[in-house]
Amino acid sequence: MTKGDETRAAILDVAINIASTKGFAGLTIGTLAESTDMSKSGLFAHFKSKEQLELQTLERARERFVDVVVRPSLSASRGEKRVRALLENWLRWADDALSGGCLFIGAAAELDDQPGALRDLLVRNEQDWLDVIANVAATAVAEGDFGADTDVEQFAYDVHGVTLAYHHHSRLMRDPRAAERAESAFESLLASVRA
Repeated sequence: MTKGDETRAAILDVAINIASTKGFAGLTIGTLAESTDMSKSGLFAHFKSKEQLELQTLERARERFVDVVVRPSLSASRGEKRVRALLENWLRWADDALSGGCLFIGAAAELDDQPGALRDLLVRNEQDWLDVIANVAATAVAEGDFGADTDVEQFAYDVHGVTLAYHHHSRLMRDPRAAERAESAFESLLASVRA
């Protein structure tokens, strides 16, 4: 990684935190300049437009998500243990990785009715996440941990639902039992698909 790449990554990490707490509407070259002590012109040289800043921020968030959630999960043993690792690592992502919670969930609420390149990229990221869950569940089927009749796409949908509910209850509702409730819902889901 070149020094320029390192600088860009550091800038984008700040941008991720801004977007996590203020949304993409709150992420501007100006707010980023204030947060990084860089000039607007210096930042503009890196990104050329607000849209490029947003797209690169979302792409950098995806890279961090893969590093925090996906890669460590894939190093767990195949089958149910790997499925569990996905949820555990996602909960860690939602709680520890960003000051405003999961950037993707916040962006989904912000962008759901906003056509354009940023929404399209978010949709691709979300579909990729669902595909990861479904593929890991399919491995659990192949390993004999989950029943052969498991609908892995439905399972991915249900796991995603648990993560959305957790985020809502922990961030918005400030429910001190949000993690406990998410784990209980996940255990029920696992029980429903076990071989």
